[in-house]
Amino acid sequence: MLDLEVVPERSLGNELWEFALGMPLAQAISILQKHCRIIKNVQVLYSEQTPLSHDLILNLTQDGIKLLFDACNQRLKVIEVYDMSKVKLKYCGVHFNSQAIAPTIEQIDQSFGATHPGVYNAAEQLFHLNFRGLSFSFQLDSWSEAPKYEPNFAHGLASLQIPHGATVKRMYIYTGNSLQDTKAPAMPVACFFGNVYAESVDVLRDGAGPLGLRLRLLTAGCGLGVMADAKVRTLESSIYFGDSCQDVLSALGSPHKVFYKSEDKVSSLISSTPFTLLFVVFVCSDPCLTSTCGDILFDATTHLVKKFVLHTNYPGHYNFNIYHRCDFKIPLFIKTGKHRYTVVAAEYCSTLISTGFSSSIWVGKSTHLFLFLFRSSSANNTNPFGSTFCFGLQRMIFEVMQNNHIASVTLYGSPRPNSQSRGGALSQ
Repeated sequence: MLDLEVVPERSLGNELWEFALGMPLAQAISILQKHCRIIKNVQVLYSEQTPLSHDLILNLTQDGIKLLFDACNQRLKVIEVYDMSKVKLKYCGVHFNSQAIAPTIEQIDQSFGATHPGVYNAAEQLFHLNFRGLSFSFQLDSWSEAPKYEPNFAHGLASLQIPHGATVKRMYIYTGNSLQDTKAPAMPVACFFGNVYAESVDVLRDGAGPLGLRLRLLTAGCGLGVMADAKVRTLESSIYFGDSCQDVLSALGSPHKVFYKSEDKVSSLISSTPFTLLFVVFVCSDPCLTSTCGDILFDATTHLVKKFVLHTNYPGHYNFNIYHRCDFKIPLFIKTGKHRYTVVAAEYCSTLISTGFSSSIWVGKSTHLFLFLFRSSSANNTNPFGSTFCFGLQRMIFEVMQNNHIASVTLYGSPRPNSQSRGGALSQ
């Protein structure tokens, strides 16, 4: 049984790890994988057809805990303990819920010092006792007792006195004063681990296609110790096709890992063209993770930037959790008349339909080359998620899932000669 510390408006955890509000989904999954012998039977719950309309949930069924992540930014929004009998909980080092201590209203009052009565929800038949960043839901021993606690029986007051003996059914940790209005906070400094994260990515382009990327980066915890610098700093940098490795290193810093692509299925057909690419993956995770939000590919001969790959990290995709979600925006120039163009912004939180185009219309506006992509494991040649649909548009390859959401975008273009370094300035 897990023994965890509750920190209102912040986290749930112990001396080894914690689930902190605002932490990225990949970091939470990394904790679960690292402690898989203790934390077992974890479910990933999401909407297959409309993944942005419902929270992404990690359900720790053995421990009675749900981690609710915002569907768009994939940061932890709410921590819910829905089965108090499966976990030990303490506040300021003192247990208020365990096998020996029942989480009654008297115990909660003693541990947290309730300063106001609870609110009765007739639809749920539960009492809610709310603090800033923390909420408890109490269930009566007998539902027959509920009517006398309705507002009508308390002279029209919405706040009611929770009856003695009521025990906690659920507990929620969130930010702000209201569970209903809460949002996923910014990523806490403790989750940076001295690394750099991409807050947003804008695709720079002209009428023909993409020219490069403008990145807004966040970093914290740099210095002699991991937490030596507690401020989150921003860095804006631009990278273009044709930039050298030195240009990219100057703009983004040292890469997290470097990968070499040795397999090339078409090299035998065009032996004179060097297709081997150098993969440089920049840090977007803690040191124990390898997931990133995008790839930068260099030509093996010229060592210049050749491609960018941006990933949306939707659940239900074959590469889910290999990459962090990339918050990218791409202006699309769609010809509407003889000499008129309309600019449409496509981003990871939009579906193809929401931009005014179904996938079939996009194919009509793109080149006439499209294909179905089916990934499979080399071990068993299976893929439970099915194939994705790929097509080209204005020097970009869009990979689209069966629910019409963009899984990834590959940007390519001709290298620009005599590229110069393009850095960014830090701002507070």
